[in-house]
Amino acid sequence: RIIRTVVKTFKYFFGLRFEVKGLENFEVKGPAIIVSNHQSILDMMGLMEVLPDDCVQVGKKELMYAGTVGLIIYLGGVIFINRKSTTSAKIVMGEVAKTMATDNVKVWVYPEGTRNCTGDLLPFKKGAFHLAVQAQVPVIPVVYSSFTSFYNPKKNLFTSGKIKVEVLPPIETKGLTSDDVSDLTDRCFHTMRETLLRLSGRPS
Repeated sequence: RIIRTVVKTFKYFFGLRFEVKGLENFEVKGPAIIVSNHQSILDMMGLMEVLPDDCVQVGKKELMYAGTVGLIIYLGGVIFINRKSTTSAKIVMGEVAKTMATDNVKVWVYPEGTRNCTGDLLPFKKGAFHLAVQAQVPVIPVVYSSFTSFYNPKKNLFTSGKIKVEVLPPIETKGLTSDDVSDLTDRCFHTMRETLLRLSGRPS
């Protein structure tokens, strides 16, 4: 909560405004998997606008060594995964599933697996959806509008702008098995992509 309060003040220095919709969709009983698109470090400010109290993030292990940012997310309780080791990642995600049930927490995952500021979505990795099915918990999609109108990482150009954030209705996984993971992943991808294009004022 302390980190969230501090980080939320950064938006005033960057000239960013946030328009948030659908926060009521976080009000599910018990654990859940939250998935969102991932564009840049600016996502952290958007994250702090909507992050539920009972929520932890999953991130790549390399972020631990990202200076101040690494320290902040470490103190924020991020669960780090070694993406280069499939065995390690599976063990960690298995422990995450147990922790979700024991501590009654939500887990925030970026299914694209890396930052992507193209204005579209990269194909989703299935880890978050395997976890949701394994734990039999709902998936809650969160979509940030495209940053491309005010942020160009290749040219290091940044201007002030407005970011729309929409929390979509939960997608239930009760009764689903590992055979349903691909369909669940595709369903979530298409729903989030349609929302991303709509929020960004682009045709679908």
